[in-house]
Amino acid sequence: QVQLVESGGGLVQPGGSLRLSCTASSSIASAYSMGWYRQPPGQQRELVASITSVGITIVYKDSAKGRFTISRDNAKNTVYLQMNNLRPEDTAVYYCNKAPRPSWDWGQGTQVTVSS
Repeated sequence: QVQLVESGGGLVQPGGSLRLSCTASSSIASAYSMGWYRQPPGQQRELVASITSVGITIVYKDSAKGRFTISRDNAKNTVYLQMNNLRPEDTAVYYCNKAPRPSWDWGQGTQVTVSS
C-alpha cells in the first residue's frame, strides 16, 4: 500500500498563490496517473486535475482552468499543484491519489483557506 503525504496548504488572501506537494512512499506511484482532489466544507470530494505517468495533464474543474497547474517529479515521487489567483471558493482540504480512480488510502490532506 502506498502512503501519500500532502503539504503546502495554508491561509492565503484572494488573488494569492500556493504550491501543494504530494509525496508518495513508493516509486511505484510514478507508474500511475495521479490527481489532486479537493473537498470543500460540507461537500463531496472532487477531482480537480490529473497527470499521467508521462506528464499529460487534464484540469477537470472549469473554475480551475487557467489558474491551476499540475506537475510531477517522478524522481522524487512527488506531484505538485500550483494554484494561482486563488478565490474563496477554492477553500477546501486538498488530497492526492491515483486518478481518475483513487484506490490508495487517502492521506491527511492539506487545508487551503482563501480569505481576506
